[in-house]
Amino acid sequence: MVQGTPPRIQLLRRNNRPEMMKHLGGPETEEQLLARHRRYAGLPGRGEGRMYRIVPAREAEVVGAIGFWEREWRGETVYETGWGVLPPYQDRGITVAAAREVARAAAAEGVHRRLHAYPSVGHPASNGVCRKAGFTLLGECDVEYPPGSLMRCNDWRLELRSAPPGRSGPA
Repeated sequence: MVQGTPPRIQLLRRNNRPEMMKHLGGPETEEQLLARHRRYAGLPGRGEGRMYRIVPAREAEVVGAIGFWEREWRGETVYETGWGVLPPYQDRGITVAAAREVARAAAAEGVHRRLHAYPSVGHPASNGVCRKAGFTLLGECDVEYPPGSLMRCNDWRLELRSAPPGRSGPA
């Protein structure tokens, strides 16, 4: 379902449409998109995170992207996850399956104990993905996204059991 290579710029451009970005502050400029692509390509894995292409078993094409990366959250280094699945492939369970696979990959890194997702409070589909993938809703919060703007989000957390105790503090 997920392939361990970063999404190509063409996929990021396809995901950068108003209907896909309405819960994230709107489409990015070409410069912002290229910068994000460089960040994704630069994720080294080995504990710091990585991006994946979503390729369902019965599909011949890449239908989205998902990944995890480190972030500081409330005095703790955690993993954050985020995704984008093209509209024709939404509402089929593809994103939930990909979120579960990414959670397993993050847990296998053995570095951080928690994986968070921060969908907009007004984005029922992404909040549903979190719920169905086993995340626990901790409540609403403000997250800076895009940079310079605060977005009202839900803080969803998934415990990653394989990380060694003490690597990440309490949340």
